[in-house]
Amino acid sequence: MKDFKTSRKNFIKASALVGLGTFAFGIEAKGNNKPTRENQASDILPINGKFELAPLPYPANALEPFIDTQTMEIHHGKHHQAYVNKLNDALVLMPSLQNKSLENLLVNISDLPENIRNTVRNHGGGHWNHTFFWKSLKVGTKMGPKFTDLASKSFGSIEQCKANFEKLSLGIFGSGWAWLIVQDGQLKMVTSANQDNPLMDAGKEPKRMPKVILGIDVWEHAYYLKHKNKRADYVSSFWNVVNWDEIETLL
Repeated sequence: MKDFKTSRKNFIKASALVGLGTFAFGIEAKGNNKPTRENQASDILPINGKFELAPLPYPANALEPFIDTQTMEIHHGKHHQAYVNKLNDALVLMPSLQNKSLENLLVNISDLPENIRNTVRNHGGGHWNHTFFWKSLKVGTKMGPKFTDLASKSFGSIEQCKANFEKLSLGIFGSGWAWLIVQDGQLKMVTSANQDNPLMDAGKEPKRMPKVILGIDVWEHAYYLKHKNKRADYVSSFWNVVNWDEIETLL
C-alpha cells in the first residue's frame, strides 16, 4: 500500500511539472519544435543545439544597383554573423533552451530567464529579422494578386499603402524596423526598435499571432555605404528589391 501511495505521489508530481512546462512554453508542448501558427515558413531551428548563419539566397551583388555588393557582404557576413554568435553564447548558459526553435524563444520572450532574456531579444531578434529580410529581397519580381487585393482593401490603394509604409519607415528614430503584417484578417503596419519584431511575446495571444510578410531594416548599416545619411533614398528604392513572389507565398 505504501508503494502504491509513493508511486501515485510521484506520478502527480511529474504531471504537475509537465503542466508547468506546457504553461511556460505551450507553443512547443505538442511534441514538435515549431510554434503553432498559420505560417511556419520563417521558423528557424538550431542544428545540434546551435543556430547557424545560412548563406545568402543569391550572390551578394544580386541586388545592384539598389543595394550595393559591399553593403550586402558586410551586413550579412559581419552584422548577421555577430547576432548568431552572441545568441549561441547566451544559450550555452541555458542548455534546456538550446533545442528550442527561434520563433518559440521570441514569442515567449518575457518567459525566458532574466540572465539571458535581453541577449536573446537583441541577438535572437537580429538573427530572425535578418534571415527573414534576406528572403524578402529579390530584383525583378512583380506584385501579386493576393497582396494587391489585401493592400487595396486595407489602405485604399497600392500607392497609399506604399506611401504609408515609407512614412512609417522614415519616422523611426534611430535604429529599428518597419513591418507589414497580417493580423485579424487585415494588413497592418508596425514598427519595432532595435532588433525587436512583431513576434515577440505574441505567444500571450496565440489566436492573434501576426503573420509577418515584409520588413525593412532601417539601421544605418543597411544603407549607409551607398546612401550615406539619406534614409529616404534607401526607403524609396526599397520597392525595387521586394520579393513579391515570397510575399504571395506567405499570404
